[in-house]
Amino acid sequence: MENLTPKKIIEELNKYIVGQEDAKKSVAIALRNRYRRQMLSDEIKDEVIPKNILMIGPTGVGKTEIARRLAKLVNAPFVKVEATKFTEVGYVGRDVDSMVRDLVETSIRMVKTEKIEAVKDKAAELANQKIAAILCPIPTKTVSVNPFETIFGSSKQNYSTDNEEMYTQKVKTARENQKEILEKVKNGSLDKELVEIEIEDNLPSMFEIFSASGMEEIGINFQDMFEGLFPKRKKKCTVTIENARRILTQEEAQKLIDMDEVINESIRKAEDSGIIFIDEIDKIAGKESYGQDVSREGVQRDILPIIEGSTVVTKYGPIKTDHILFIAAGAFHVSKPSDLIPELQGRFPIRVELKSLTEEDLKKILTEPKNSLIKQYTALLETEGIKISFSEDAIDEIVKVAVHVNHESENIGARRLHTIMEKLLEDISFNAPDLLQSQIIIDRDYVNQKLKNIVKDKDLSMYIL
Repeated sequence: MENLTPKKIIEELNKYIVGQEDAKKSVAIALRNRYRRQMLSDEIKDEVIPKNILMIGPTGVGKTEIARRLAKLVNAPFVKVEATKFTEVGYVGRDVDSMVRDLVETSIRMVKTEKIEAVKDKAAELANQKIAAILCPIPTKTVSVNPFETIFGSSKQNYSTDNEEMYTQKVKTARENQKEILEKVKNGSLDKELVEIEIEDNLPSMFEIFSASGMEEIGINFQDMFEGLFPKRKKKCTVTIENARRILTQEEAQKLIDMDEVINESIRKAEDSGIIFIDEIDKIAGKESYGQDVSREGVQRDILPIIEGSTVVTKYGPIKTDHILFIAAGAFHVSKPSDLIPELQGRFPIRVELKSLTEEDLKKILTEPKNSLIKQYTALLETEGIKISFSEDAIDEIVKVAVHVNHESENIGARRLHTIMEKLLEDISFNAPDLLQSQIIIDRDYVNQKLKNIVKDKDLSMYIL
């Protein structure tokens, strides 16, 4: 984090998101303040709360993408929730806790992945040894004991010295063979051969299903309670050695990591660096009823304690929300930020307005980001052996059509480019496996030919795009 200055953060965000400099600046400062807080003494650290951000802007201008990329940049746990989810019929106030529980689950997946990656080499070695042992098992000594001697306590074993020598020789030969097979397993020369392995059955038990159905809210985890009473189920399956290595490596890695350590680290990570993105917050602004008994203001009051700072009980333990960064977003076409209850407004001190995308912005979105749509579609079709290229005038025409359709129907911002590109390349994508051409140039005429009906027919464009 020390190298991620606010300017550097914006540089990284610019690789994926076009424009919206004000919003980028706000999130960059918020992220840097997290690093600064970690440098403080314990005495003042707990007093510094994150400055939550309210993003105001129409759909498709990059609100979610900014928050998501920010979290990815620093490997922070991130969840996105729709505020309207809590206005559904049957909603109860404590359901808002689910956003925090989801954050913990995300954090655990991230930390667990990191831990597994750290022991991957050791786990792979153990998996290879296991496969070699299956292919060439070491013979076990069978000892014949008189049943009456077992009853009366005699420990005399009925095998001769000759048998002992034969057994020792067999073991020695098997170990040498196993060593040779292990080398072949490691170098991949046996990858296509089949092997039968025994693995844990990962189907959820009735207790897992029951514990996942909401009982975690009162701190009960039935899976843990009954884990010791029932052995883990095993199943046999026949797979290639290549797949067996992958399956067994994962299984061995799970055994090598300490889940208690994973859980403790995950909770700390969620508390100190977690980001919760609350979308469509403008839909709960105001007091109108939204469903049977749920009012918008009621939902705001239920969300408020989470944002203010409270302790939420999860099946992994309690988690404090005091230092989680909350980013809320909404178009606020009908309502306005001042329609939110005052307490909630006060919890989002930083407000940024995202601008509608211009024609020039759409062109940049289409071509400049690392994951631009043109790069995505080019890569997808290259898997079929087809190389497509776009002329400059074709790109201009695509942008012009997107702007026109956004103006004539609902303005959905950059998302319009997705629907335009899908329609434009529909025939090529459909026929790609059978096309004889290896290179296709998309020019203005091609764009006009494929999209002319949509541009002319307003009703059709609204229906399709």
